[in-house]
Amino acid sequence: MLRLPWRFLDSGAADGITNMATDAALLAYARRSGEAVLRVYAWSRPTLSLGRHERARGIFSGEALAAAQVEVVRRPTGGRALLHDREVTYSVAAPIGEATLAASYTTINALLAEALGRLGVVAVPAVPTRRPLRPEGAACFAEPGAGELIVNGAKLVGSAQLREDGALLQHGSILLDDDQARIAGLRSDDARQVSAAPAATLNGTLGRSVHHGEVRDALRDALASRATLVGTLSDASLQDDLARLVGVFADPAWTWRR
Repeated sequence: MLRLPWRFLDSGAADGITNMATDAALLAYARRSGEAVLRVYAWSRPTLSLGRHERARGIFSGEALAAAQVEVVRRPTGGRALLHDREVTYSVAAPIGEATLAASYTTINALLAEALGRLGVVAVPAVPTRRPLRPEGAACFAEPGAGELIVNGAKLVGSAQLREDGALLQHGSILLDDDQARIAGLRSDDARQVSAAPAATLNGTLGRSVHHGEVRDALRDALASRATLVGTLSDASLQDDLARLVGVFADPAWTWRR
């Protein structure tokens, strides 16, 4: 995968619908162009994202989300609920080629680990010792999945991958601060709660305030050290797909599909 030509994209902050539509548009771009793209972005307001197959109806409350001024969107990828706020989010879209799921996940996480190392953070892949929690029973950062990056046993980067029609999309959150405990207050009163240890964060690990630009630059430099970076990606490359996909992710029938 690292032998492909790569492009870099810093999208800045956007709402959840635009962010998910952009990642899906990048999946289409990778399939069409044969290039891989590393994107870095942020969220313009707190947003709860749901995994593609996660049950939301009867678990999360629209009233609680509105009262907390938290938006909600469903991801194209799987996994469990995430609250996006004080974080840096990454995505990788690439042709699959001959890369297996495990191999592509390992390659991307190694890239993330190198970027974190450039910031002074030693993160290692998790090796779970029990069956994973069910999606509707816990939030994403309740426990690390196999290969996800941890610091002192606590999850720092939560990731999920979709493979579709010859291309893959992997995206995830690199926490600056831990907002995940707020998810409990967004659930319906009768939804089952699962306790979880606090997540690791960049600010807590480094003992200082880390800014979006630092993480962006570390990711771009790590990519440039491992692959052929042929330039940035222009917005025009995504516009046709993005215009169509915004409607998909804005549709309540998708967000609350189950």
